[in-house]
Amino acid sequence: MTDASVARTETMPVREAHRMDTRRVAEYLRAHIDGLSGPLEVEEFRGGQSNPTYKVTCGGRAFVLRRKPPGKLLPSAHAVDREYRVISALAKTGVPAPKTYLLCEDESVAGTPFYVMDYVPGRIFWDVTLPGLQPAQRGAIYDAMNDVIARLHRVDYKAIGLADFGREGGYVARQIKRWSAQYRASETEPNEAMERLIDWLPANLPAGDETALVHGDYRLDNMIFHATEPRVVAVLDWEISTLGHPLADFSYHCMLWRMTPGDYRGLKGFDLAALGIPSEEDYVAAYCRRTGRANLENWDFYMAYNMFRMAAILQGIMGRVRDGTAASPEAAKTGALARPVAQAAWAQVERMGGG
Repeated sequence: MTDASVARTETMPVREAHRMDTRRVAEYLRAHIDGLSGPLEVEEFRGGQSNPTYKVTCGGRAFVLRRKPPGKLLPSAHAVDREYRVISALAKTGVPAPKTYLLCEDESVAGTPFYVMDYVPGRIFWDVTLPGLQPAQRGAIYDAMNDVIARLHRVDYKAIGLADFGREGGYVARQIKRWSAQYRASETEPNEAMERLIDWLPANLPAGDETALVHGDYRLDNMIFHATEPRVVAVLDWEISTLGHPLADFSYHCMLWRMTPGDYRGLKGFDLAALGIPSEEDYVAAYCRRTGRANLENWDFYMAYNMFRMAAILQGIMGRVRDGTAASPEAAKTGALARPVAQAAWAQVERMGGG
């Protein structure tokens, strides 16, 4: 593994705020997972801004336990039950996801609802420039990401039992309304760019609509790659997945080409050809080829929308810092990016001739 991947797979002792009654959890797991015996060892994964996630070892087997954080939560946030449902359904498709074992909604066991899935070994990359890899290896990693999101958007969600996983049509309008409300609930200081976006985006929605199963947070560090091959072995963090517009999902993934590292883990400003990383145009062309599209209409609008959405997500992290429920020690630093990301979103609108 490279240094960039190791940092995201390390564990640490469980933080005080995220402690569980391990005796109760062990009893529950042994009662619901066949053949499980022996003492339970629990460690917490480093990183992650949302749901506390633990590596659980018992009887020589390793699992991942993911739970809602304790404390006050935003409405509809931290939906581990939805995450469990979609990951379980994807077992019937070619989209790589961990095997699931159980969902526990009895809060007396761990304090909050949780689910358990396989621990999938491999590499998780934090840095989008993939330091430590060769140019050809970087290109192969990006091509693997492109292939998986194209496969996801081609999934027949009705055939795998997810026809009621969300509403068909109107996804972007609902998302703008939802993230505007989430931003308001998490607001910690005035942000002029967000105010402008909240007004402009719903008034300039593109015509036309379509529906697919969408991840909602598809990015490099939300997937595990094979230890030696440029192959995705598991996509993680499905808590905000739903039925939605595939171009809204794909443009969120492609924001990194429009943003600098200072904005939020972006590629803008790097010599992509020297790195072996495809340009935005080439990456989009590969997605179009895999999904049978001639082009991506209203692409710049979806980019602005997703920068706005990311700013709202980041503000939500800052809200959890304020409330004392943030899952990561880096949460305050991450949440502070809400302002520059909102400013980048408004700059995108101005380049489109809006504003």
